[in-house]
Amino acid sequence: MSDANVSAGFRPRIESVDVVRGIIMILMALDHTRDYFGIPGQSPTNMNSTYAALFFTRWITHFCAPTFFLLTGTGAFLALRRKSTSELSTFLFTRGIWMIVLETVVFRCLALQFNFDFKVTMLIVLWALGWAMIALSLLVRFPAIVSTIFGATLVLGHNALDGLKISNPVWTILHAQGFVLNTPEHVVFVAYPIIPWIGVTALGFALGQLYNWDAERRRAVLLRLGIALSAAFVALRVANIYGDPARWSQQKTGVLTLISFLNATKQPPSLLFLLMTLGPVLILLSLVDRATPKAFKPALVYGKVPLFYFMFHFFLIHTLAVVVTFARNGAVHWMFESPDLGHYPFTPPPGWGFSLPVVYAVWASVVIVSYPLCQWFAGVKRRRSDWWLSYM
Repeated sequence: MSDANVSAGFRPRIESVDVVRGIIMILMALDHTRDYFGIPGQSPTNMNSTYAALFFTRWITHFCAPTFFLLTGTGAFLALRRKSTSELSTFLFTRGIWMIVLETVVFRCLALQFNFDFKVTMLIVLWALGWAMIALSLLVRFPAIVSTIFGATLVLGHNALDGLKISNPVWTILHAQGFVLNTPEHVVFVAYPIIPWIGVTALGFALGQLYNWDAERRRAVLLRLGIALSAAFVALRVANIYGDPARWSQQKTGVLTLISFLNATKQPPSLLFLLMTLGPVLILLSLVDRATPKAFKPALVYGKVPLFYFMFHFFLIHTLAVVVTFARNGAVHWMFESPDLGHYPFTPPPGWGFSLPVVYAVWASVVIVSYPLCQWFAGVKRRRSDWWLSYM
């Protein structure tokens, strides 16, 4: 990209990337609604107690994090159309730092937990995304093939480390979900180990190269790559040898066997988990590349302001839970208390928890209520060029 285009502020958007990101953001809210309104302690992935509706309510949201990290990398590559390599590197580094601060302070206190005691801190998606951006700030200074090889090595090879049992905070942060601090006063739990997520983001940067290709060629490659990844998931999962620390097994019913087969490990995201989720996403990117279907048009709004929507929808879900708690119990203190990891991100009030139809109804309400505000903020970002807007 020439310096003239950079200096002229050339800012194209790839609509297919925005619409897929938007679809994912809509689905993401379903899982978070279930966190606040679902039945406490009911695990969708526990083979002894799960059932089809519960499992697939969780499973469909598995596509969210891998897609978000992948498209973060793709968006970084596309940003080279309007930024120099040095500018992009600096932006990714500073935005990565901002994401980590946002996760551990602003998001934790004002959206997720509604308290300021810092008794429990869980390092989740924004934390990992911040580190992925910091890593990518270094990778963008090299030819794209470096990012491709680096990302593929992490994604394909990290499951070879599953057998390592290292009791070390650094290793926990890198690859082993667990505690980095666990005292009666404070708990810090790493829910998103960063190695595989950095790999996905690096591969997303490599994927961005396709958007410099002829459209027909790009669509064909996206489709073939998506089919190949999906087929690789099936083949490796059938083999049951490598790619996931949790093996699938024959169950007492066909549905439960299918659930066992699809129940890949999310944290850290196994190779099979990533093949299972990213394959269909690449197929979807191919299908919407020519034109956005009319039914998907609303998703563009969420896809253009993903961080704003992420923060707001969490705040809204938690606020709705407070309102419902007050209506049912006449008090709300439970919704502000998280004394330990077992009561994260709030303490369920007596008799708390709703059936899946109620969860789906609340989810739909959250998505609908969020739309006009996201549409407004997307308009602000379109009309203005203030530097701080690029961090939101």
